[in-house]
Amino acid sequence: MSAVIESRNDGLMPMRVDDLAEVMAIETAVYPFPWTEGIFADCIKVGYSCWIYREQGELRGYCVMALGPGEAHILTLCVHPDFQRQGMARMIMRFMLKLARKWQAENMYLEVRPSNIAAISLYQSLGFREAGRRPNYYPAENDTREEALIMSLPLEPGGTS
Repeated sequence: MSAVIESRNDGLMPMRVDDLAEVMAIETAVYPFPWTEGIFADCIKVGYSCWIYREQGELRGYCVMALGPGEAHILTLCVHPDFQRQGMARMIMRFMLKLARKWQAENMYLEVRPSNIAAISLYQSLGFREAGRRPNYYPAENDTREEALIMSLPLEPGGTS
């Protein structure tokens, strides 16, 4: 189901502070260097576009997007490990693209680890292309840092990506 609905049981819906315990359970299961609950709370507080996806009442994924003049920036997108590679991240990204267009963003940006081949493949299939790199962006093992690929997608009004 990909519709935004009123119920807190199924579909895409705005993230609330009450959802953060479930968000953190997924965040810490997926990422070796997770965001903190405070970061998510701050994103909600400052008005970023924060969304969760529920199926059968269970939180399965989430996304946070910042919107600015002419652009949108995906800050995080995550799907519970048990539900990855089932089209959920694609569905969430398509929804975020629609929102960005609605807010008249002309471009969408995101960063991704070069080692995250599945995510890069998803983003490329949606039309994103590498726009640059950020050295020493992500924390990594042994007190090292991993660069980020910057990916961008021009947003055409009414596009279907």
